[in-house]
Amino acid sequence: MIDQLLRLHAPFRFFAAALFSLVLLTAPAAQAAPFAYIANTGSNNVSVIDTATNTVVGSPILVGNGPSGVAVNPTGTRVYVANAGSSSSVSVIDTATNTVVGSPTPVGNSPASLVINPAGTRLYVAIQGTSSVSVIDTVSNTVLGSPIAVGIFPGGVAINPAGTRVYVTNNSSGTVSVIDTATNTVVSTIAVGINPYGVVVNPAGTRVYVALTSSGTVAVIDTASNTVVGSPIAVGNLPYGLAINPAGTRIYVGSLGTNTVWVIDTSTNAVVGSPITVGSAPYNLAVNPAGTRVYVANSGSNSVSVIDTATNTVVGSPIAVGSNPQPFGNFIGGNAAPPPPPPPPPPGPAATSPIPTLSEWALIMLAGLVGLAGLIRVRRAAG
Repeated sequence: MIDQLLRLHAPFRFFAAALFSLVLLTAPAAQAAPFAYIANTGSNNVSVIDTATNTVVGSPILVGNGPSGVAVNPTGTRVYVANAGSSSSVSVIDTATNTVVGSPTPVGNSPASLVINPAGTRLYVAIQGTSSVSVIDTVSNTVLGSPIAVGIFPGGVAINPAGTRVYVTNNSSGTVSVIDTATNTVVSTIAVGINPYGVVVNPAGTRVYVALTSSGTVAVIDTASNTVVGSPIAVGNLPYGLAINPAGTRIYVGSLGTNTVWVIDTSTNAVVGSPITVGSAPYNLAVNPAGTRVYVANSGSNSVSVIDTATNTVVGSPIAVGSNPQPFGNFIGGNAAPPPPPPPPPPGPAATSPIPTLSEWALIMLAGLVGLAGLIRVRRAAG
């Protein structure tokens, strides 16, 4: 009936168009899902996965040579990629357009991984070739001060939730360096075991978990005393990357030697359940912001596996990405929380003639359109 009405009576076309516009104005805005940014070391680019559909979106983003480390800023607007090859630089991706912005920031030889502080103002880059950490100002994308000397061949880097301490694994020294971000100096060096690499900090900032590749274990550091607590937790052979869920209750460890992911209960520091079989050579992994999915970059099979954390099983088929994916760091982001609603206006004198809202105008116009349609129908029947 409405379609016939619109075809026969031109005024109603304008009326309906206005109503449709009001409906669009009053509809809530959709939010984008978090995205996974997968650095493909062998193809010198970054694949972007929409975690709502688990599909790759757009074309791969060309960055520098040998991209490895990935960090997403807290607002999800920028992705930083460490180019560990001959580029020895950090590229910056604008997540609104998925394009590289500006020129790469030169750093020391072979940047392996990087992490951004909670304020989004500083980027800490582990430089393997010079056994140091460079600090980048994210406003100007320039290196600040001199490199911070750490142990030999730094691999992983993590920061506590307060943004006051950075933890760096020194693969060839068997230690973790602790950097005070107020002074950018090392304040402690902790012996952890042979060949530490992946590192994460729990949401409370009280524990640091370190993957020890040669011994197939995970060490736990008490951040109050900067000492290792308890015995190493045995996992699969050659653990490199690890991730922690937002609640801080589970650690996920990728075992390159067994093509599996191991799950640690942080309340007991013990492995729970059976290892989860994924693709070949799971190099690193990240947990989505909701804590419901773990994304595993399989460097040997050029794919990403997705684990359902409720069942600890792989869901769906592996997602094909570029060559040799090695996105070391927390590579999921791009879903900034919406700004809080504005505070209500202060109370004032009662209005004698309140102005209808857009939603109320839409209802008024809809009621009018239905009423007029009914009137025309009655008149036709009477004629």
